[in-house]
Amino acid sequence: MAERGARRGAALPADPRGLLRKGRAFLDLFWDIAKPEQEVRLAATENLLRHLRDGGKDDELKYALRRLVEGLGATREAARPGFSLALAQVLQAFEEISLCSVLEQIKEKHNLEKVKKKLVRNAAFGNFFGVMSLFQSGRLVKDQKALLESIQLLQQLAHHQTHLRDLPSKTLVDILSEVPETVFEEVLFGVLQADLTSAFKSPENLHLLLVGMQKFPGVLKPKRLKKLFGSPTIVNEENIPRLVELLESAAKSEKKDKKLPSVGLDLLQVALKEGAFELFWKEAVENELFKEKSGPVSYMCYRLLGSALPLLSLDQLQMVLKGRVMQHYGEHVVTTQLPDRFKFAPEMEAYVDKFLNSCDDPERQLAVIIGFSTLTNQGYPVVPSVWRVVRHLQPVALQKYVDWLKGMFLKPDLDCCLDFSTNRQKQNQENKNIAQHKIARLRKWIIHRLMSIVESPVKKEESLVMDISRFCFFHAFFETKKKTSQIPETNALISDPLDEQAHSLAANYFFGLLHTLNTLPVSGDTAEAAALREKHIHGVTADGKLWIFHLVEYANELLSSEKYVKAVKPFTKEQRDAWERTLQSVKNLQKKKSKSDSARLFAFQQLLLLMAIHLFKQNPSETMDLLSDLLNCTERAFGKEPKKKKTENEEPEWVEVIVEILLSLLAQPSLLIRRISNSVFGRICPNLTKKGLQLILDVLDPYQDQDEESAVVVVEEAEKKIKSAQDMDDDESEDSSDDGDTEEENDSEDEEKNEEVDEDFRSQLINVLQAGNALGEDESDEELDDEAMMALDKNISALFAEQQKRIQAKKDEKDRIRKEKILRRDFKIKVLDLVEVFLSKQPENPLVFDVIEPLLQVIEQCMSSDSDKQEVDFLQKTAHIFTNSLCRAKQYCKKVDVLQDDLHTFVERLVKKACKHTDSSVALYYFSASLYLLKVLKGNVSDKSPALPIPLSKKQTNTIPQACQLLSTGCLDVERVTLIYQQALTQFLSKRNSALTSSMFLDLFTRFPIMCKPLINILIKSITTGARQHQQAQACLLLQKVLPLRELKLSTTKEEWEELIRESISQVTESLKVSDKLRVKAEKEKVARSLELLNFLLKTVTQQKLHVELMELDKVLVALNQQEGIGKSVRLDSLYWNVMRWLNHTKPKKEKTADKRVQEAEPLKRKKKGFLPETKKRKNRKKAVQENGAAPAARGDGDSAAPEEQLLGTETPEQNNVRLPASRKHRKQNRGVRENGVAVEGSGDGAVNGGDAEADKKRKKKRNRKRKGDLGNETEQIPGAKKAKVGVSQEAQQKQGKAKKKRKEKKSAVLQE
Repeated sequence: MAERGARRGAALPADPRGLLRKGRAFLDLFWDIAKPEQEVRLAATENLLRHLRDGGKDDELKYALRRLVEGLGATREAARPGFSLALAQVLQAFEEISLCSVLEQIKEKHNLEKVKKKLVRNAAFGNFFGVMSLFQSGRLVKDQKALLESIQLLQQLAHHQTHLRDLPSKTLVDILSEVPETVFEEVLFGVLQADLTSAFKSPENLHLLLVGMQKFPGVLKPKRLKKLFGSPTIVNEENIPRLVELLESAAKSEKKDKKLPSVGLDLLQVALKEGAFELFWKEAVENELFKEKSGPVSYMCYRLLGSALPLLSLDQLQMVLKGRVMQHYGEHVVTTQLPDRFKFAPEMEAYVDKFLNSCDDPERQLAVIIGFSTLTNQGYPVVPSVWRVVRHLQPVALQKYVDWLKGMFLKPDLDCCLDFSTNRQKQNQENKNIAQHKIARLRKWIIHRLMSIVESPVKKEESLVMDISRFCFFHAFFETKKKTSQIPETNALISDPLDEQAHSLAANYFFGLLHTLNTLPVSGDTAEAAALREKHIHGVTADGKLWIFHLVEYANELLSSEKYVKAVKPFTKEQRDAWERTLQSVKNLQKKKSKSDSARLFAFQQLLLLMAIHLFKQNPSETMDLLSDLLNCTERAFGKEPKKKKTENEEPEWVEVIVEILLSLLAQPSLLIRRISNSVFGRICPNLTKKGLQLILDVLDPYQDQDEESAVVVVEEAEKKIKSAQDMDDDESEDSSDDGDTEEENDSEDEEKNEEVDEDFRSQLINVLQAGNALGEDESDEELDDEAMMALDKNISALFAEQQKRIQAKKDEKDRIRKEKILRRDFKIKVLDLVEVFLSKQPENPLVFDVIEPLLQVIEQCMSSDSDKQEVDFLQKTAHIFTNSLCRAKQYCKKVDVLQDDLHTFVERLVKKACKHTDSSVALYYFSASLYLLKVLKGNVSDKSPALPIPLSKKQTNTIPQACQLLSTGCLDVERVTLIYQQALTQFLSKRNSALTSSMFLDLFTRFPIMCKPLINILIKSITTGARQHQQAQACLLLQKVLPLRELKLSTTKEEWEELIRESISQVTESLKVSDKLRVKAEKEKVARSLELLNFLLKTVTQQKLHVELMELDKVLVALNQQEGIGKSVRLDSLYWNVMRWLNHTKPKKEKTADKRVQEAEPLKRKKKGFLPETKKRKNRKKAVQENGAAPAARGDGDSAAPEEQLLGTETPEQNNVRLPASRKHRKQNRGVRENGVAVEGSGDGAVNGGDAEADKKRKKKRNRKRKGDLGNETEQIPGAKKAKVGVSQEAQQKQGKAKKKRKEKKSAVLQE
């Protein structure tokens, strides 16, 4: 109603002829203020302020205030804050407006006592947003009278909680936070005394008191508090029960918002101020609030904990972090692992992250991070081991935290942990050694926590990283025998020795740490470190040495100190010799300083150190073989090479040995090895030979069978991978494992059901039954005795057991083959990395050409194989490498003189394969490869100075100096290549099913314009000789794209160019002659492409003034217009008349004729009932005002305009405003007629006889009122014959009317948009 009143105020102001006539745009601003879009509302508010400032008229300002006050109680939720903000801005801009007068106007307009019951909600919001406007204007605090009345109004609104909830109390608190202390004491204290006295009756009043105590401590002193409610403090033992009730009520009210109630945080601050925090926390929070196991109350306690962290001292932090709230939080984190449960952990992480970021005290930072690290579930901390909050720790706190982690690893102190167990864990821990189980889980978390600290972006020194790395390495592979100052790790003895599983787990984490160190940026503030960071060098220290080198040195020190430490698995004599030999080789490489070989030296050092550190793994036998080959290869690569002698068994090159070693390493499931292998291969790429590259390509060959040996190796590595994954996932809940077991059992049962019947087994079963005489073939009635039955059962059970073993063996074999295939595919994906590295590092190497066909074979084979995810990933990666690293590479081989003939043959082979292929997606890759070879041949300069393929005139050469460069051929044999692509283009345009596409040849023409002239004649002929309409359309399309190329015109003389245009027009003319009926889609597409081509050809003829005969084309086009298909298709019609424009034809204008059917149907239309009258609609309101005398006269005689004056686009704005269609349906009909090119005449009698329209509207209004009011008397006015039908069909008519109304509302909404 308020909104309707606002509209009525806009439609009928006090001075309609003055204000409405002047400011249509001014009135529209109030409509925009009520829009749901925030940007529109803000823009309208700014425009309103600008208008009021610039205009400076009192009547507009009064009208604006009235409209804004009325809009405060609008029905739409988006409109209320819009009017409130606009009113606040107006009051802020015009300080001469009295706040009291505006407040009185608000009370009068939205009077809660006089308003109807249905409109109480709107009136309440109107008053509330009115006070908000006064407060947001910034003037309310200065006007004491208005402030007092606003506070009293908010107190009245607080009783309407069903509508406003706690909005008045929150606004009251916001106002108090801005009021000076003197104003509060003199003006507001008396008004608010009743609310302050009843502080313990509602959370809102308590919040008001707490804010007052913090804001005005001089007014609300303990003495005054004692007078108010009998106690000088808020937090005491007497008030605890009442405070708990209020906190529970506040928590449940904020359930949907998922945030901490404001009263809770203020109560926490007041408790700290009064020195009663310990009482409040232990008695109110831990003992009372957790009695009722309520979700909102628990989450409020967690939020209190997170919000209290920045406010507490060190002792208070330690008390809170060891209390029941923390324990309940830990249980919540563990028990809400399922995806559909609400998880509070991210919110708590945000609280801790904010605290650590803002806290400057390292001791408090350390207390919080240790407090959360000691919250454990059976020894395993609740917070993740990769908790990112450590990035805010200060260096001192970080160092102390690392020391604490190391101490807990060596001497686990479970007493200092806040440990708990779930109910399910308590049931399953009967037969376990609980203490050892907890220690193992805690150590596992600690070692991963140390590794994640190295990986985190926190600022740390190299000494800290080295300390963590040495600690992890020592406890993974060594044990202390005796203390020594030379090895700091031996000074702290371990309380509970590590078992074999713990050492294995630490070893796995250590190799993960190695990967982190390999990708670690250089730390430090020195100039050398900054220079290394600028070069993006990772994995080295500030002195330029590898991190892995420092660890190898430390390992050598430990191996040399057998008196003080012992290895978990000591080296054998062969391993120790290989270790010593590796270190000596690395030292020799470091002594060599050659800039040319620096990359190769670095690669060998990195690979040698990696293989050396892998000697500490459980099964170093394979590592020993690889290390031996690598050492021999190093000596051959950097030693003095003897003179080569031709022998039958010639040893392979050192680079080939390195490639074999890298391939062997890639078979292992290690991300570290994969990264280092790629890095090493990238540094030895310049020395790669053809055999070395072939070793890589053989792995990718889809047609080469894999030998059994490699499969066995892969399977063994897979088992290792699975085992390590199981170790990593040891801390998962037992519920999920139980669920997994049941799922596996169900799968096995389903497989058993689906197992096909084995005929051999059936025959064996029949034989057993016959031997036991159990088939009933013997006609005697004698039954088997017990011994015979027992023997028969034994034989049957043995038979079924054997059958079950056979079935299981088949399943195991299938599973082994499937895993083998997966691992082999994974290995190929890793090998693809080497191919990508080679193509990116050595794009100018001639060996790149050897990579093309293997990659194409992989793509072709993957296209026709299974479509599982791994296969798709393999295909996508191969296609990405082929497209981006090869075909689109900006650099390519520049020395192909020797390879010219081979490359031309290669091009021919690729194009032929593309033509023979049936899959166009695969043919595209073959065709792209041929274009890459064309780019290489064209970009190379032959030793023989080649002549231009097409001689240019002096004029062309002088005007365009780049002509020689554009048309140069390099090493390309144009005639040979032309023949190849001519055959391909002919096949594409003459065969129905061809894998080639127009985009391939378009790419050829745009990238190599020298191929346009030799191939353009085929395109011209194919316009008429194409296999089908589709091929003819493609010929027109390609010709249209080729003719505008500047290089084509440069390569032709003026006569040749004119003949080319003439022949093209002739062929298109012949093609259009054949087009009889445009019913088939392909025929329409052909005509459309022909017209597009003709448009360019005729434009060229006209602009360049070429002598081309166009008479025959004119006749064909005129005849083409007689067909039905041209006029029905909008696209064809537009293209046709674009072409005819060049032949001096203009599109005829259709005469405007009235649609008789529309005019005849118009009187039969029933008038709409129950809708807003036409004059009340916003778009017709202007007409209503004009009819009252404001509109200028359209015509003196009052006659409607002639039809020829009312063509589309010729109407004046005045005519458009006067003409009002009778209905929405009529408007659609008018629009449909205009789209066909003819405009409708002046909308019938309604446009001429305005008085009749007004009379109709009044009658419609009266009928609506009568229909609504006299509904009960309706049946009396119906004749007797119709009375019987009323009762039956009345309900159906009502339903139909509702459905029609909904449809019309939807249509009106669409039309308005």
